[in-house]
Amino acid sequence: MSALEVRNLSKTFGKIEAVRDVSFEVPEGGIFGLIGRNGAGKTTTIRMMMDIYSPDSGEVIFRGTKVGQDFRNKVGYLPEERGLYKKMKVLETLLYFAELKGKKGRSVEKKAKEYLERFELGARAMAKVEELSKGNQQKIQFIATILHDPEFIILDEPFSGMDPINTNLLKEIILEQKRNNKVIIFSTHLMDFAEKMCDSIAMIDKGQLILSGALDQIKNRYSQQNVSLVYEGDIAFLRNSGIVEKIEDFGNSTGVKLKHESSSQQLLKLLVDHNIVVKKFNANDISLHEIFVELAGTADDLSSTGGN
Repeated sequence: MSALEVRNLSKTFGKIEAVRDVSFEVPEGGIFGLIGRNGAGKTTTIRMMMDIYSPDSGEVIFRGTKVGQDFRNKVGYLPEERGLYKKMKVLETLLYFAELKGKKGRSVEKKAKEYLERFELGARAMAKVEELSKGNQQKIQFIATILHDPEFIILDEPFSGMDPINTNLLKEIILEQKRNNKVIIFSTHLMDFAEKMCDSIAMIDKGQLILSGALDQIKNRYSQQNVSLVYEGDIAFLRNSGIVEKIEDFGNSTGVKLKHESSSQQLLKLLVDHNIVVKKFNANDISLHEIFVELAGTADDLSSTGGN
């Protein structure tokens, strides 16, 4: 069953066609990834889902009803462009945003303080937002997104600017929300995060949907002729081996696309015969990054760190 249906959304700004006829379904439960390079149309799609932008055509249906104010009241939304009142105090800011969503009282304040402690900001509760670093301000924005206990959570590039420790904490809390049966949409250009966290995805490129569905089914569909390889040595000889269609080097690992699925054992024998030290050899394994490159034809703006 779908929690949210995006039906044929399109949006143009002047001569720029930002989103063109995009449709996908977000299942109940789990984490849904809206993925693609920077400028692909992800944020515009989210803003139409939130009814911040009116689509030129198409509609968004939440559990059988067209989205409106009722949907926004049930959503925790972390926008790509963060926005906090810099002169307000940290705790005051959190309680203010919770009250906007109809939640107030001692229980909300207690929960806010607990989240501040988890993010090591308990001692800064009475500090002004402007006194915090950019990274700490982002933590406050994230807490404000989930403090009112929303049914539906939309996170637009939530890991942007986060250090590894706080990235892990953010992931931990997102997974907690998943275990509490929240519907989570996670928008990112970081394919490795999406692959590790998402149950299903919609992939957008140049304003158009190019792939959607359950992640495990997608990977199974595209991995049949692929080998994920970690090795030591020079594998340039594979390009003239007659069994390899393409080699994609990702630095720490290499994706080898075979001309025929049955050639994986032949590939392994070739590597051993050429004295290649094989540290990892996973047949029928492919990364989300490789799938995107295969479909979109380029890896621009799909680095593993940074960006929006």
